[in-house]
Amino acid sequence: MKFKNIFPMIVLLCSCSSIDPVEKLYLNGSIWTGDEDNPRASAIIVRGEKIVFVGSDTQALSMVNENAEQIDLQGKFVTPGLIDNHVHFITGGMQLSQVNLYDVSSKEEFQKRVLETDNLLPKGKWMVGGNWDHEKWGGNYPDRSWIDEVAMDRPVLLDRLDGHMALANGKALLLANITERTNDPDGGIVQKDGSGYPTGILKDNAIGLCSNLIPDDSKEELDQALERAMDQALSMGITQVHDMGSWEDLETYQRCLDNGDLKIRVKLFTWYSNWRDILSYVKENGPGGDWLKWDGIKGMMDGSLGSRTAWMNMPYLPDHGGSSSKEALPTVGILTIEDTSSFKTLLRETDKAKIQHAVHAIGDKANDWILDEFAKIRSENGERDRRSRIEHAQHLSPTAIDRFSKENIIPSMQPYHLFDDGSWAHKRIERDLLSRTYVFRSLLDRGANLTFGSDWTVAPLDPMTGIYAAVTRRTRDDRNSDGWFPKEKISTEEALRCYTTNNAYAAFWDSTTGSISVGKNADFVVHSHDLLTISPEQIIKSKVLRTVVGGRDHLFEL
Repeated sequence: MKFKNIFPMIVLLCSCSSIDPVEKLYLNGSIWTGDEDNPRASAIIVRGEKIVFVGSDTQALSMVNENAEQIDLQGKFVTPGLIDNHVHFITGGMQLSQVNLYDVSSKEEFQKRVLETDNLLPKGKWMVGGNWDHEKWGGNYPDRSWIDEVAMDRPVLLDRLDGHMALANGKALLLANITERTNDPDGGIVQKDGSGYPTGILKDNAIGLCSNLIPDDSKEELDQALERAMDQALSMGITQVHDMGSWEDLETYQRCLDNGDLKIRVKLFTWYSNWRDILSYVKENGPGGDWLKWDGIKGMMDGSLGSRTAWMNMPYLPDHGGSSSKEALPTVGILTIEDTSSFKTLLRETDKAKIQHAVHAIGDKANDWILDEFAKIRSENGERDRRSRIEHAQHLSPTAIDRFSKENIIPSMQPYHLFDDGSWAHKRIERDLLSRTYVFRSLLDRGANLTFGSDWTVAPLDPMTGIYAAVTRRTRDDRNSDGWFPKEKISTEEALRCYTTNNAYAAFWDSTTGSISVGKNADFVVHSHDLLTISPEQIIKSKVLRTVVGGRDHLFEL
């Protein structure tokens, strides 16, 4: 099976352990264990799904049984399995078979991709996907005509890459009854032109006016999407994901687990509107097991910087990209939670049941708000090990930076976003706030448990792109050769920890995953390059040769 990605690869083998534990000896490697008590090794012994030895080749050869399978790592660099702290995983699997506009830089190419997809879809089926970024063609929003000129007979809804803005065509607007008389929903914006007619641009909660009309995917389609997503992840050395998913996603994962087909570990944070369902599910089934955990909920405070809907303390700079005079007025973004009182209630009730919180907050005001709320919950419900998370933690006030470590709040960040955002963020906010954006170095220096991931499908799934961005802080316009706010750079080893040990901690899986240590699950990756010795610019050239999850080997040919 070929993978469509930056580095095409072919899956060659998946060897699964039998009922009797199979012993394997991996030797002659350059192993970075992530274990501070035993940081480097050359050999690993795996029995069944567990690591039973980490050390030298000589020691390993003297300990292994005579029937053990021996795998020569040929001096290659080995790390713990890479963990992605924030994905939309099954959606990503779906998108692998949908229209993808991530690299589109013109109206002509946009329309070409839409037309190609239109010719492939059955009549009447919604066209979805997208992943477009208007900054790549100068900053002007697309409008419904971009789609209607090539695909007007089917409903189309194409997301901006951040998921906080979408473009609908005329057919979709008609089905949703979105007209010049449609008011903005709470937490959303229906963009209109100078004459008051909808342009097709929908922001945040307004997207639901159309997306709620899209028929649900079948179980078969969801299962196939998960299979595609798992294969994609394995090809990139990802052994565990933290999925910001839906209730349907939980059902899909459970089916896959029950069938014995789950290939990577999944910590699921379902949407907060399902909080009562999660309470009941955890009460009946516990928090989950070694491969699948569901004891988390995902909330959302605000929108995104690219869509000017992240909730800020100070107004955005003037908007010259939108076609609406209304949007040119000063704005501080939007609070996407429709009822803050009920949101506060559900946070407290789920906290009492030890449900882990992961709350999206991008603007500095949104981060301040949820940090304050987490503090109130600790005061009301008592101190314990919560590991509450703020997803993205993108723009921070001066006081917020210190609070993450002091209050043990986990900043769940996605470094590749700065590669995109750093080329145009100066159009949105003043330099003072820009300097407190993606503050990796500041958070680590203060002792925060900084974690990394992709936010796939918003950004590429490949962890090498995230490590590259964190280490170089280069931007896609190539105007920051020394890095965008270079004082916030971190080392490659620090970035690796953010993708391994720190992420395991952020899912309460640190006792069994995150490092190559005796007693932990045999989750590790063999790389083509030594990430700790190559130049930062070469990191994105490194490829995965072997991914091991629970002792199961997945091999890849370059």
